[in-house]
Amino acid sequence: MKAIHMIKAGPASTALRSVEIPEPEILTPTQIKVQLKAAGVNPVDTKLRERGVFYPDALPAILGCDGAGIVTGTGRDAGRFRPGDAVWFCHGGLGGAQGNYAGYTVLDESEAAAKPAQLDFEEAAALPLVLITAWEALFDRARLIEGQTVLIHAGAGGVGHVAIQLAKTAGARVATTVSNPEKADFVRQLGADHVIPYRDRDFVEDVMEWTGGQGIDVVLDSLGGETFRKSLDAACVYGQIVTLLDPGNDIDWRTARNRNLGIHFTLMLTPMLQDLPRARQHQVDILARCAELVAERKLRPHVSLVLPLEDTAKAHELVEDGHVQGKIVLKI
Repeated sequence: MKAIHMIKAGPASTALRSVEIPEPEILTPTQIKVQLKAAGVNPVDTKLRERGVFYPDALPAILGCDGAGIVTGTGRDAGRFRPGDAVWFCHGGLGGAQGNYAGYTVLDESEAAAKPAQLDFEEAAALPLVLITAWEALFDRARLIEGQTVLIHAGAGGVGHVAIQLAKTAGARVATTVSNPEKADFVRQLGADHVIPYRDRDFVEDVMEWTGGQGIDVVLDSLGGETFRKSLDAACVYGQIVTLLDPGNDIDWRTARNRNLGIHFTLMLTPMLQDLPRARQHQVDILARCAELVAERKLRPHVSLVLPLEDTAKAHELVEDGHVQGKIVLKI
């Protein structure tokens, strides 16, 4: 089968290589074999390629956590899916289990969910990692509820554009930051109530004005650094801040303490990295629940570009450029 090997850490042009390798085989009774039709490209893929995978002795490795495809075989005890079923999932791609930049993959049936019929394979492959990340941040960590305000940084990005939609389904009022007018129009179409052009306006002053001086109930930070530090000033008393990144060491926590802020981290890869079956099942349940939102037309991914598998290096370079609206997907 065709696959993209990461042969070393470094730039995409030298670290990634197109290869022909044998198809993976079912090894346990509950595994399924999937012919991959599409694979999502995420920032974590580019970071692993640049810095090295979590399991350095696993090179060459196949990256790509997000996949969607058709079941072609099942283990003797697998009963959830049959050959011909369409599935989507977040599995592998960290240097241990095989990722999805390939023609086929094998995974336990418990780690896959039925693909929403309303999505094509490219759209389905765009969603799992960002969707689980946004859900865990908003609902599992921050406990967002109807009527609250939420600030979603980088609303036009992969996590941001699904987080806006999820927050709106919960009945929240959504503010979001963007870099240009095109992205402002995009997030308004997703349902954002208030759009902040962060290059022209200070987002702390903006949200304070928008909330009548109260501050934001929930902040979702996907940028870290100065954005996280300033978000402490944007949150209301007893507010919740969820960050996807390391906030750094030079944080003055006095504002957070005085306001009784809840500070949360979310890394949706933890269940895979630490082999936590119950947590992985919860993530599959998130996909199933979000499939209902897709069916109700309350959730839709935005795929800005579809590239063939052999253009994986180009896809990585575009993601690293930082101007992608929504997601880039590889067609296999």
